[in-house]
Amino acid sequence: MYPSRPSARPKTRRTVRLLALGLMIFLAAVAAAFGHRSRDGASPPPEALWSSSPASPSPSPTSEAPPSKTPPKRRAELGVADGVVPYGVTVFDDTVPAVTNLDPDLLAALRRAATDAAHEGIEFYVNSGWRSAKYQDSLFRRAVSEYGSEAAATRWVATAETSLHVAGEAADIGHSDATSWLSGHGARYGLCQIYRNEPWHYELRPDAVQRGCPRMYADPAHDPRMRR
Repeated sequence: MYPSRPSARPKTRRTVRLLALGLMIFLAAVAAAFGHRSRDGASPPPEALWSSSPASPSPSPTSEAPPSKTPPKRRAELGVADGVVPYGVTVFDDTVPAVTNLDPDLLAALRRAATDAAHEGIEFYVNSGWRSAKYQDSLFRRAVSEYGSEAAATRWVATAETSLHVAGEAADIGHSDATSWLSGHGARYGLCQIYRNEPWHYELRPDAVQRGCPRMYADPAHDPRMRR
């Protein structure tokens, strides 16, 4: 008899095992490479790709009304020449129309008071002073939109026809330390707070030097001058 041939089955099993092991090693290598790329070079989540407009700088307070999220219409058309006040302007600024267009007697009184307050480390900033009729009209329309009616708006903002700012006879003073100082000392300079709801709004009342400031109105809507 011829010697018997060794069975081929064990060899086949060995080949299958080797192929399976090689496949597992290959898959492990692919998974590791993919994981490394995901950690180091993956694309950001979709929300990270959304671009947003840079936040607008906070404007300096320039109106009688409380701060609002509603931008005034045609704001881009208004500028310093209309009475818009750059941040940090004081009553001594001689280049900004909001200051230089104030009534000369009012401005002189503010500067006298500011000079004395400076000895106590207090500086008078002008948040708003003289305004053009266009600027005042823009503020009034903004207030109407914000408060829902002209009647409600007049508690904070006058019309261009009645505004003491347009006439150059009122100034909104900041910061709070300055208005606090004026509340206690303003009368001796003839400077008076006119509206209870606007501690920043000051007008000149020369008689206040001798008699003290007159009783305040609750708000501009109660001021007879606003009904012209």
